[in-house]
Amino acid sequence: MLGVSGELARTVLVIAAIIVAIAVIVRVGPNGVRAYADTAINWATERINPAQTLPDGIGGTGTPSDDPATLTVAKSGSMRGYARDRFGAAWTDNVDVEYGHNGCNTRDDILARDMTGALTRDGCKVLSGTLADPYTGTVVTFTRGPDTSARVQVDHLVALANSWVSGAASWSPQRRTQIANDPLNLMAADGSANQSKGAASADQWLPPNPSFQCTYVKRQVQVKNKYRLTVTAAEKSVMMRFRGYC
Repeated sequence: MLGVSGELARTVLVIAAIIVAIAVIVRVGPNGVRAYADTAINWATERINPAQTLPDGIGGTGTPSDDPATLTVAKSGSMRGYARDRFGAAWTDNVDVEYGHNGCNTRDDILARDMTGALTRDGCKVLSGTLADPYTGTVVTFTRGPDTSARVQVDHLVALANSWVSGAASWSPQRRTQIANDPLNLMAADGSANQSKGAASADQWLPPNPSFQCTYVKRQVQVKNKYRLTVTAAEKSVMMRFRGYC
């Protein structure tokens, strides 16, 4: 759905195309130029179709709204050019979001936020803790180590690859780093459940714990609205369904 500025831009472009078409007719005459005028009008309409061309900043609310009706539907973009490092250094603290610039990396910030009894070193590095895993409904004990750390992972609720094909491919590096480290888009979760999700969207994967599915979808909607990301038709259908009964 276009906002006020989007509607204004649409109106301006259509008017401009009509003016050009009329000017051609007046100057050259009505015979033989009608097709050219129609082409000018069609060009304007196609260029501003929000489902096809979605400039950065169009769609969503720009705020963490949980209303999926405000999300813009568009086809998924290309994965060309995607890489994890396009979203900045992993778990960087040099980012302007909550917990940013606090001296701790983002992963430790989220582990400390989401686990109970978190034991830290130097006030940052989480060494151990207990996670009431929302994805599976089980309790997971976390101990930092080469063979144990992966039991608890920090999930991007809107996966970075999904962000990429939903608008982030055209963002600045700073904005991509922001969504990769925004606590709104992060949650500590059971490692195997997180791995099973991969980069899936809400229509492709939901947490196996049914009591958490409403919250999970709501958070995805909030992130997509805040960052003005698009959704596919199938994705929005799932989000609207959950909105109806959650």
